[in-house]
Amino acid sequence: MARNESINILLVEDEDFDVKRVKNTISYYESRIRVGKVVSNGLAALNELKNSPDTYDAIIMDYQISGGLMGEDLIKKLKETDPFIQIIVITKMTINITDYDFANNLLKAGAFWYCTKYPGNIEDYIYQPTDFILSIFNAAEKKKLEKHKLRSDKRLMQNIEGLLEAKQLIGESKPIVQLKENIEKYSKSDVSVLINGPSGTGKELVAWNIHLKSNRRYENFVPINCGSIPSDLIESELFGYEKGSFTGAAGSKQGLFEVAHNGTVFLDEVAELPPNAQVKLLRVIQEGEIEKIGRTKTIDVNVRILAATNKNLANEVNTNRFREDLYYRLNVVPIDIVPLRQRGNDILMLFDHFLQYFSLDLGVEAPELDEEAEEILLNYKWPGNVRELRNVVQRLVLNCTGIITAKDISNPMILRNHLILKDETNFEELNFGQVLPLRDIEKIFRTKYFKYVRSISSSDSSAADKLGLAPSNFYRMCKELGLK
Repeated sequence: MARNESINILLVEDEDFDVKRVKNTISYYESRIRVGKVVSNGLAALNELKNSPDTYDAIIMDYQISGGLMGEDLIKKLKETDPFIQIIVITKMTINITDYDFANNLLKAGAFWYCTKYPGNIEDYIYQPTDFILSIFNAAEKKKLEKHKLRSDKRLMQNIEGLLEAKQLIGESKPIVQLKENIEKYSKSDVSVLINGPSGTGKELVAWNIHLKSNRRYENFVPINCGSIPSDLIESELFGYEKGSFTGAAGSKQGLFEVAHNGTVFLDEVAELPPNAQVKLLRVIQEGEIEKIGRTKTIDVNVRILAATNKNLANEVNTNRFREDLYYRLNVVPIDIVPLRQRGNDILMLFDHFLQYFSLDLGVEAPELDEEAEEILLNYKWPGNVRELRNVVQRLVLNCTGIITAKDISNPMILRNHLILKDETNFEELNFGQVLPLRDIEKIFRTKYFKYVRSISSSDSSAADKLGLAPSNFYRMCKELGLK
């Protein structure tokens, strides 16, 4: 506390002699400590605190006072009225400094400190006057720090809420509702999560939401694109290096796992990790420590790992491109994200969201969407998923005013790869324009559909679950269709 700030005290004492002793004890610091008001009972103290909020920095109270409300009961009531107020108790109940039960009860009730009035031969001052004065300064500083922490926590929470708003998952389809429920559920723990889904479906967005709803929300979220880092640099990027550990290492470098300490690491395109990095990543997960290049001792790190892939990681394990033990460490909890074309009216909700966003960004009025244009959007395959939809909306805002028509969307400059899915034309894709026997077309359809479901599933068990089949039946049908 700055020296020019005065500490304002509320004194709760019913004996004039003891009021005088308190005032005499603090008189040497009268320029920095003052007794703002004296009340003689607990009820009066509560009323003063309610009627004059944030006026007092600390309360000095006698343990035994008149009026019935005293001791631990009064302390609790005062703290309920003002959680930040610091309470110093003076008492003639005991001078035994080893009376731990008495002291512990006061602290549990919410007191900051306590001291005794005795011995009686000190008539003008509180016993332990130096400690008493120090406790007043410390109490005022503690109140100040607690209020500052609350303001900081509120600002942090507002930032978190702002990030959640900016990174919200838009949609009301069944897959998205289930996805949101899974995020809420899995964010409560520190288990590793493997997010599966095609490119452009928002895997990083899901990872952000898990982090922002977790207990690590105030710590760093470090996204790492494993496919964008050259294989000969990935180890130094992930785990860092010491000065002089190799030619060109002019200084030490923190690895991304060190940067994320106590926070969350998001490993995007985790299937692209080279074998040597997979080994070191496995050690991080198992032991909670990293091996830094050029350092003989390991470094402890505490991170939560979220990983994502657009590949079937189980197939990568089967073809020896990904370590099986690492796969099981990352795939503790799988989350599957469906392609945009399977989300129904979510397409229009996302379209409107991006439409408002880009219109606001450009300072123009958002155009409307006619019904024929909506139908095209709903029937389009969206091979690029949400990322492609976002780009389409941006192009439309730049090129259209007033109303967005079917002609606008069908423009090859707007909607590239314009393939409209209609029930009538789907058969042409399956049978190549020929009319085949029903049994043959059923097999073609099943083969294509089984391949597709396996491609978006983390394992054969997950694929069987999506299809509503028992794993044994799923395996048998795959064998019949010639799928290994």
